[in-house]
Amino acid sequence: MHILNVVGARPNLMKIAPLIEAMQKQDDIPQQLLHTGQHYDDKMSQIFFDELGIPRPDIYLGIGSGSHAEQTARVMLAFEKILLDNRPDVVVVVGDVNSTLACAITAAKLGVPVAHVEAGLRSFDRRMPEEINRIVTDALSDYLFTTSRDADENLQRENIPPGKIFFVGNVMIDTLFKHREKARTLHTPAKFGLDASHYALLTLHRPSNVDDPVVFSGLLDALIKIQQELPILFPIHPRTRKRLQEFGLSERLKSAPALHLAEPLGYLEFLDLMMHARLVLTDSGGIQEETTILGIPCLTLRENTERPITITEGTNVLVGTDPARILHETQMVLETGGKAGRVPELWDGHAAERIVQVLQEQLT
Repeated sequence: MHILNVVGARPNLMKIAPLIEAMQKQDDIPQQLLHTGQHYDDKMSQIFFDELGIPRPDIYLGIGSGSHAEQTARVMLAFEKILLDNRPDVVVVVGDVNSTLACAITAAKLGVPVAHVEAGLRSFDRRMPEEINRIVTDALSDYLFTTSRDADENLQRENIPPGKIFFVGNVMIDTLFKHREKARTLHTPAKFGLDASHYALLTLHRPSNVDDPVVFSGLLDALIKIQQELPILFPIHPRTRKRLQEFGLSERLKSAPALHLAEPLGYLEFLDLMMHARLVLTDSGGIQEETTILGIPCLTLRENTERPITITEGTNVLVGTDPARILHETQMVLETGGKAGRVPELWDGHAAERIVQVLQEQLT
């Protein structure tokens, strides 16, 4: 059984790491790792590879940035040649980036089975490019590995045969459990002059939030008020920093001395900061899941989420982008400690093992 694992962007790395490790423990699973290069910078990507113990990619396509169509097309052209040369028994794709979609389409057209890890997530908002990627990838996949029961239900509503759906848990949580104690030893909050449980951690990068000057300005209004009561650490995405400058919003940060901008961080440092935060404000998907496991209040700065289990069972509150709502929910966390959550079913650190077991059973 020859497996070709595919990654394209940093969020994929936390998902593929436990899968590679679980496959390495089996003598009968030759595997290769392919990085499309959809998002790659030497410094940050290498930090993630080193920290997560991911081997150097066997194949690197070097696709680079571009529009959604350009990236997808370039990945498909390059990946087709790889598949024709290597003929794996299954292609494993993770998440919902353009590389996920492109490699799933290419493999399906060549008759190579596709396994999608993190299948069935739906925001029901097709304005999100990731939603299109998720729907098409799932429609073409032969093995759909889900993180929650609601994801199973989404797939069944889309007429995916039940025999293709496998509820296995969450590989991102496998990674968190493995590295949590190591992250805790870094004392990252102190490096930024912050006291544990006395700061907020912020991420902001979605185009719907940072590419619209009205929305971005409103979010900044809320953040400037929050930092008056609680320091905010903001590891800022390069796109977000660029938009701050383009929209003339950088000047407003001068009135927010407790809103601290930082360079993007490695996985372990960011995990350490999450563990010790009073609350997290984010428009990221994976962070909603990680804060649920850590028991840290999370305010999601979006109008929808593809991870509703983090709301129904976790610590996540969907607050949208209205400044008044953000301020209200922040105050609720500061006064009450935030909503209590619980660990979702099968988020136990063994999802990757279950996936490998299913692949062995199905392909041998």
